[in-house]
Amino acid sequence: MRLIDSHCHVNADRFDRDVELVLGGARLAGVERILVPGWNVASSERALGLVDRFGWLDAAVGVHPHDAAKVDAEAWAGIVAWAADPRVVAIGETGLDYDRVFSPIEDQLVNLRRNLALAVEAGKPAILHCRSAPGRRDAQDALLAELRAFGADPPRAIIHSYSGPLDYAEAVLELGATVSFSGLVFRAGEEASATVAGLVPAERLLVETDSPFLAPPGAPRSRNEPEWVRVTAAWLAERRGTTPDLLGATLVENYDRAFPTARRRP
Repeated sequence: MRLIDSHCHVNADRFDRDVELVLGGARLAGVERILVPGWNVASSERALGLVDRFGWLDAAVGVHPHDAAKVDAEAWAGIVAWAADPRVVAIGETGLDYDRVFSPIEDQLVNLRRNLALAVEAGKPAILHCRSAPGRRDAQDALLAELRAFGADPPRAIIHSYSGPLDYAEAVLELGATVSFSGLVFRAGEEASATVAGLVPAERLLVETDSPFLAPPGAPRSRNEPEWVRVTAAWLAERRGTTPDLLGATLVENYDRAFPTARRRP
C-alpha cells in the first residue's frame, strides 16, 4: 500500500539516536511522503535540518498552542523568515488546546491569529491542532470563529489529527479544509471520527501518525513511528468502503494537492 504521513514529529528528541532507521522502516512500509512540523523555534529549525539530510521529507514551521506564551518577538521573527523558505510547505503546527491549557487561552488566540495571518501571507496552508476537554467543544467553536473572521477567503487549513463532533467536521469542510486522521481515532471519546471519516470528500483526506505520540493499536505506546501510519490508513479504508491500494494512491495525490509547494517526486 502506498502511504503518506502528513504529520510526523521525527524532529522530537525521542528520535535523536536512530532517525535514519526509523525513516528507513517507514520507506519499507510504503511511506512515500512525510511532513515534519515544528511546534516552536527550536523544533522548526530541527525540521529544516532533517529536510536537508533526507530529501524526501518536507517541513512546516510555526508555534503550537502549548508554546504560545513562550515565544517572544525575536523568536517569532525567525518563524516569519522561515515561512518563505522553499523547504517549508506549511505553517504550523498551530491551533488551540483548551484541554491541557499549557498556555493561557488569550495567548493561544493571539498566537493562532498570527500563524493564520502568516499562512495567508506566505501562500501556504496552516496546520491546525484543536482539542477541547472531554465532553466539550469550545476549542472547536473558537477555531471556527477565527477561520470565519477571514470572510470569504479563509486560509487553507489542514485539520491535524481530527477530533470533534460531526457538525464541526461539516463546518471546516465548508471552509475548504483538508482533514487528517491519526491514531487518536482509536481512543475512547473519539467515536465521531468514524462517521467523519466517511464524510470527508476523497480529495481532502489525509492520514498521519503524529509520531512519537498517538500510537495506534499494535504500535509501541512509548514511541509511535511513521511506519505505523498503515494501521490508521487501513482503518480509514475500511470506514470508506474502499481497498487499501486505492486509498493509498488517493492519499499520495492528496498530499501533493494539500502541499503544492512540496518538491515534486516520482
